[in-house]
Amino acid sequence: MSADGQGRHHWFDDEAGPVVRPYAMTRGRTTSAAQHRLDLIAVVVTEPRADDPEADAMLSPEHVDIVERCRQGPQSVAELATELDLPIGVVRVLVGDLVDADIVHVNRPVPPAELPDESILRDVINGLRAL
Repeated sequence: MSADGQGRHHWFDDEAGPVVRPYAMTRGRTTSAAQHRLDLIAVVVTEPRADDPEADAMLSPEHVDIVERCRQGPQSVAELATELDLPIGVVRVLVGDLVDADIVHVNRPVPPAELPDESILRDVINGLRAL
C-alpha cells in the first residue's frame, strides 16, 4: 500500500474510514458466472429452502445482507442497491452469485412487447359480455 507524505494510506478516507472498492466485493468480476440478465425492476425473492446464509463461509457480508433483506420481502434490484448503498453493477453480480447458489430466484418483468394488446383484451371483454 502506498502512503502519502503524512504516512496515511490512500485507501483510507479521513471522513469515511476505510474504503472498500466495489470490485473487491465482487472479486474483480463485472458479471456473474451464469450471466443473469437483471433489470433494475427485476424482483429478488429468497428461496424457501435456503439455509442460513451466515453459516455459508463462501458468502460475503454483502451476500448475507441481500438474503436478509429479501427474506423480509421481495426486493427489486434497484431497491437492494439503494438500501445497501452499493453500485447497481455490484448488486447484479452478487445477486447472480446467489441465484447460482440456489439461495434466491429472480422474477423478471414481462417485456412490453410480450404483453397482450389492449384492443384484444377489450374485444375479449366485449365478447364475454355478449354471452
